[in-house]
Amino acid sequence: MMTPSPEEVSQLLVAWSNGDQAALDKLMPLVYDELHRLAKRYMARQQPGHTLQTTALIHEAYLRLVGQPAKRWQNRAHFFAVAAQAMRHVLVDYARSRHYAKRGGGARAVSLDEAAVVSEERAAELIAVDEALTDLAALHPRQSQVVELRFFGGLSVEETAEVLKVSPDTVRRDWRMAKAWLYDQLRNLV
Repeated sequence: MMTPSPEEVSQLLVAWSNGDQAALDKLMPLVYDELHRLAKRYMARQQPGHTLQTTALIHEAYLRLVGQPAKRWQNRAHFFAVAAQAMRHVLVDYARSRHYAKRGGGARAVSLDEAAVVSEERAAELIAVDEALTDLAALHPRQSQVVELRFFGGLSVEETAEVLKVSPDTVRRDWRMAKAWLYDQLRNLV
């Protein structure tokens, strides 16, 4: 299958925003490979043996994307930025539920093999990163968005600048400042 042009994806997104369900049906096969790449990137950062699979992450994020009421998609980069955010939220929700289960809430019997793949430390780290990004968003919303788009979404500096409607130099500056702030907030975890 040929890689779709950004313009083709953007046109389908706009049509979908305007209520054209057929555009959504045409869009998903065109963006699935990129969503899969994003999901693999997220999953690569998880503990080996993580029980949430890449395909499940894609499908959960997809359900969140199509479940948003009347989302106005700007373009391809905007779509993938929101998809990356949805994937991050799926993983954080999953980590929180696993962390909750580790503390005895909603406990169910598990085999020793099953228990071995659950990493409370990784769940706690993911939750801490999410909380730090939430704190950063309260102080510097654009810097938080830059982290989401660059780190989690895998967008380039130029694509991030396009989504945020700022210059690439502003993205680079925000990226440096956000990384320093997050490092300071998270350094006690390691």
